[in-house]
Amino acid sequence: MKSIDTLRFGGQDVLPLIEGGKGVSVSTGVSAGHWAAAGGIGTISAVNADSYDQDGHPVPQIYHGRTRRERQQELIRYAIDGGIAQAKIAHDISGGRGRINVNILWEMGGAEEVIIGILEGAPGLVHGVTCGAGMPYRLSEIAVRFGIPYYPIVSSGRAFNALWRRAYSKAPELLGGVVYEDPWRAGGHNGLSNTENPLSPEDPYPRVLELRRVMRNYGLGDTPIIMAGGVWHLEEWQDWIGNPELGPIAFQFGTRPLLTQESPIPNAWKRRLLTLKKGDVYLNRFSPTGFYSSAVKNSFLQDLRDRSERQVPYSAEAGDGYEASYGVGARKREVFVPAADRPRIAEWEAAGFTEALRTPDDTLVFVTPESGREILAAQTACMGCLSQCRFSNWMQREPYTNGQKADPRSFCIQKTLQTISHIPAGADEEAIVDHNLMFGGTNAWRFGTDPFYANGFVPTVGQLVERILTGR
Repeated sequence: MKSIDTLRFGGQDVLPLIEGGKGVSVSTGVSAGHWAAAGGIGTISAVNADSYDQDGHPVPQIYHGRTRRERQQELIRYAIDGGIAQAKIAHDISGGRGRINVNILWEMGGAEEVIIGILEGAPGLVHGVTCGAGMPYRLSEIAVRFGIPYYPIVSSGRAFNALWRRAYSKAPELLGGVVYEDPWRAGGHNGLSNTENPLSPEDPYPRVLELRRVMRNYGLGDTPIIMAGGVWHLEEWQDWIGNPELGPIAFQFGTRPLLTQESPIPNAWKRRLLTLKKGDVYLNRFSPTGFYSSAVKNSFLQDLRDRSERQVPYSAEAGDGYEASYGVGARKREVFVPAADRPRIAEWEAAGFTEALRTPDDTLVFVTPESGREILAAQTACMGCLSQCRFSNWMQREPYTNGQKADPRSFCIQKTLQTISHIPAGADEEAIVDHNLMFGGTNAWRFGTDPFYANGFVPTVGQLVERILTGR
């Protein structure tokens, strides 16, 4: 195993090991602080981070606004307060070692307001800003305003080229590194393009080499590239370490820090990670963002798959293959479906899926009345957590709608992530974890086969970093 040399990030030499940001109270100040204390770069998530009351209890994120826009302003305030609180925690734990970055999603609702509010409220405590989930052109402007490095997340050299030409070329001195997030292997939302097959992963080496070629064209040959997605044992990446063709390389770990003593995820989630098998984490297209995302197979994802399969096209008028009349909703408004689909509808209704919900694609999706009520309630309670949301048809600019029907085939991402990360005492953890979204990288199945986790061993962050450094 080749030795791992330190790299310079944010004015300090640190281990080239970065904790990947995971939103909604998963990448916290505790986990980030301990990662930095171990000599690497810890990452706190600015996506609806927890803030605390005077007794140290998390402040429930309850919304009182009558409109979506009013509720979004509440959400932004919660996120800023939470980000500041987590930055202070991380700073205290790190003791000045390593670096602390903050991660923001560009497609998050109010992303610019949130990150600016955090940086203003936690001066000197944040050493860099990582940003992806979209094309964050204004990231460099924010970095210049606060005089800190920025780390864009891209999945191709072409994406970085567009960002550089439009904005980053104006602030090259603060470009701390470029995160290459593998669109097939990384957890959470992934940057697959329309030309890339989600079922055919590509070798990351030539893609990162192309990114380096683009960077060298702009004089960025010594700017680190951070490999994210699918990194488990460093000995599997020996050809990358010290490789002059690739230039300086660091490695980001998003999934492995989930299973540590400092990780705030529920114990039921940690136990589930230890039982995963290859194929138990997969890319899906259900996210309200419209991006592919990587998550653990459970009843939550299965329900979304089944829901989309109980789907037929419809028309407001008869003809052109739409011959069979059908009544939708409590008032049984007449629409027309293909005659061949009528027997399928009857089968679904006999099984209890009697509620037909319209989609933006002029189809009907059949769910139970209870599920229908839950979907409608979640859409109505939208608080604008995304810049645009297909589930609720929210759009972060007037008239605050994307002009399409809300899509019942998706889900409220804020609701499910808050639920799984804030399980009340005495609740059925196993059931809640199974019925909500569990993000994870596609290599998460390796928890169950890696001898490091034998007999259910859960390391501290420090022990995990030590293990990673061995290469094994």
